[in-house]
Amino acid sequence: MSFRMATQTGASDPESASTRSKSKRKRILFRILLPIVSVGALVAAVLIANVATRAATPKTSSTENASFPAPLSTAKCWSQFKVRCYTPAQFQAAYNLTALYSGEATGRPLTGAGQTIVIAEAYGSPTIRNDLRVFDQKFKLPNPSLTVDQFGKVPPFNPNDPLMVGEAQEATLTIEYAHAIAPGASIVLAETAVNTPMVGPAGISQLMTAEKSLIDKGIGDVFLQTLTDAEASFPGVSSGNYSSLLSLRFALEDAYAHHVTVIAPSGDSGVTEVSDMAPPYPTYKYRVGTWPATDPLVTAVGGTTLSLSSSGGRLSPDVAWKDAFGASGGGPSAVFSRPQYQDGVAGVVGGHRGSPDISMDGAPSAWGYYSFSGGNGAGWHIFGGSTEAAPMMAGIVALADQLAGHPIGLINPALYKLAERQQAGDQGTGIVSVTSGNNSFGGVTGYQAGPGYNMVTGWGTIDAAKFVPALVRLS
Repeated sequence: MSFRMATQTGASDPESASTRSKSKRKRILFRILLPIVSVGALVAAVLIANVATRAATPKTSSTENASFPAPLSTAKCWSQFKVRCYTPAQFQAAYNLTALYSGEATGRPLTGAGQTIVIAEAYGSPTIRNDLRVFDQKFKLPNPSLTVDQFGKVPPFNPNDPLMVGEAQEATLTIEYAHAIAPGASIVLAETAVNTPMVGPAGISQLMTAEKSLIDKGIGDVFLQTLTDAEASFPGVSSGNYSSLLSLRFALEDAYAHHVTVIAPSGDSGVTEVSDMAPPYPTYKYRVGTWPATDPLVTAVGGTTLSLSSSGGRLSPDVAWKDAFGASGGGPSAVFSRPQYQDGVAGVVGGHRGSPDISMDGAPSAWGYYSFSGGNGAGWHIFGGSTEAAPMMAGIVALADQLAGHPIGLINPALYKLAERQQAGDQGTGIVSVTSGNNSFGGVTGYQAGPGYNMVTGWGTIDAAKFVPALVRLS
């Protein structure tokens, strides 16, 4: 798993490894969630989830007031912490979802009703039912159908175990934001017994086994695979033996065969990843792909930074997410060759599968709520990372499934066809290029965003009111 909790202001240049190692505001990447800061009387608990390899470090010795009793306004977040924080309503407006909810865009209302989003998470969350109710009440969202399904003997929640707390935080993030985008969709939380980050392939196998079990039972139209790890971390990959990774693809292959969509975050460390799970938690000094985002059977979701008004209107175009907390993951796979749907971007990805495919908001910005102990306390926190972006995209696919009347499965072939039309001047695809920013990180030079496909934001981001019906037409 990977979480980052960080706050605010004055953080050092994320591209400078030396600066990061010396600053009190350094961002240390690790598999556990450590305590976070207090800034004056209030603290922005910024939770950046891509729960496979990272977390943040304490910024000061104090951990008091690390949560909020209620969400702050966007203006207050910015003035106090230099972090833009948004509500679900602002995201819904920014991505033009309200035209889908009302039926204006398609002739009938779309909320994801009749569709099921599955989120697999080691340990899960002990308070997710209550937390989702609080979230819904605050933001006036309908209560969804939420099923918690356990696989294996899941141990009791221990608030003093940072690994269990981190998994619970990620479950909170993914469920609340998949629900915020597709408020009518049912949600299944598949909890597994083994903490995947500490056991590597064995733990990933348990998550994949849980997912395959649900797929084979006909449960789930969209699966959110939040666990990610560097391809180079799998045994043998660095020497060209990919069997340890390829043997874990069985759930992805099963999903493809059953016409089920799999979404995964592209990572939070730009073009690099953690290379050693011991202090000082160094990152690879070269470009590293993040799996399963690099898998051709997965839609990889990167991160952008939004600048929104209080009503959700854009104050400026989206840019690639990169700040002191992280950067949009992306780059070529060392394991998978270029899939056919990427032949049109061979000049960018070469002979390898490139990621991401598309992007949603990834900068620390999304208000979320949890009530379990640990992790800087119960209350409202600010979430971010590509594991904020990925559940948003899972919600988008659930809306498309409802419109289609059936699961649309792997969306990448249709997504790339739409993007090619957008590049040819078609204004009805719903794809919006993100042309500014890069994902250099940790001293490793990354890629530059720009018109067309790039390995920072993929094809860019979306206008959902146009994108959902256009995607369905081509699926």
